Amino acid sequence: MLQKNIVAILCFVLFINENVLANEMSDEHKKWLKDKFSAQHDKLIPIVAVADMLFACNQERKTDNAKHQIKTLITQITRNELAKKLDNCLQGDLPNSDVALNYGLIGCFHEQLKELPEADRKVKEKLVRQAIARLSKSERQKSFTQCVTDQAIGYLK
Repeated sequence: MLQKNIVAILCFVLFINENVLANEMSDEHKKWLKDKFSAQHDKLIPIVAVADMLFACNQERKTDNAKHQIKTLITQITRNELAKKLDNCLQGDLPNSDVALNYGLIGCFHEQLKELPEADRKVKEKLVRQAIARLSKSERQKSFTQCVTDQAIGYLK
């Protein structure tokens, strides 16, 4: 009986030590990632945000005959060209307007949901649109910021 208790205690101690070490490595790894990619990530965020807005805007308003995917917009079109295309698509709406913010959210979530089967994706996109209609502007801005931040990580090189 005493031997079983000792084994249980040793297993518990080893489990705790492994978890502490894993958390330390995780924090160290996070710091390394931040140090290594922070500047690149900061430059990428506005490009991703504009690409998301442009993608959804063009889907609705069809101002550009080319139907680029978001990845193409981010990786193959210059920053200035993206800005011009978005300005043209927004047709007078400002990039910080509710309209542009909503397009950005739709585009960002489209990118996150693209791997789902079409039926599931359509259901989730409908839920995203319903949520957008109910959220305040500040809540939508927070959601867009978080979505774009997460999305940009996937484009770091």
